[in-house]
Amino acid sequence: MVQHLRELRKRIFRSLLAVAIGAITPLLLYEPVLRTLTKPYRNVCANRPDFNCDGSLFTLGPLDGLTARMKVATYDGLILSLLVILWQIWRFIVPALSKKEKRYAVPFIVSSIVLFAVGCSLAYWTLDKALEFLISWSGTDVSQAYQVTKYISLVVLMMLAFGVGFLSPVLLVFLQLVSVVTPRALIKQWRYAVMGIFVAAAVITPSGDPVSMLALAVPLSILYLLSALVGWLLVRRRAT
Repeated sequence: MVQHLRELRKRIFRSLLAVAIGAITPLLLYEPVLRTLTKPYRNVCANRPDFNCDGSLFTLGPLDGLTARMKVATYDGLILSLLVILWQIWRFIVPALSKKEKRYAVPFIVSSIVLFAVGCSLAYWTLDKALEFLISWSGTDVSQAYQVTKYISLVVLMMLAFGVGFLSPVLLVFLQLVSVVTPRALIKQWRYAVMGIFVAAAVITPSGDPVSMLALAVPLSILYLLSALVGWLLVRRRAT
């Protein structure tokens, strides 16, 4: 037990160190990163002059600028260090796996990174539509002015929500390989799973708008079915 706790502490420390190192680059490149994050908002303002916005952000105090910079560094550091974090998680659980299960290390990590990147990209791609929907409820006589810290939190948390959500197929395939769940059970319960996905998407999307919810829920529902198929193929292959 003590050895497991030491191993867990070592893996957590290395993951946190990777996040700290990964935060250095976005901290130094704060201005271009901020321009990238605000581009969807600026596009909405440019395409919809009736929204009474110019795409600029504001601060409420002298600490807001520093807070915004640290948020960008922390969130982006977390994203950039994903490879190291996933590897540390795998190294922690690998002693409990069989020799055959250990062969899936590289495919699992690569697929996790790809799916996470796709999820973050999808969130960013749909952000302008989500903002347009939310702003449209304000009314034509209301001017839009967003605090930089709150805007950054909305955008980055939405990207993280999509990225983490897109990791669910990897988890489902892993659970099938270690016999926690079976492909038959996943397929049999697909209606309840899809319903749960839509509810979860409505909860975890920070904006709460239907555009973001559907953009997350529909791909996750498809990925759920694909993960059941992939799990079935891998389990069948392992049995032969």
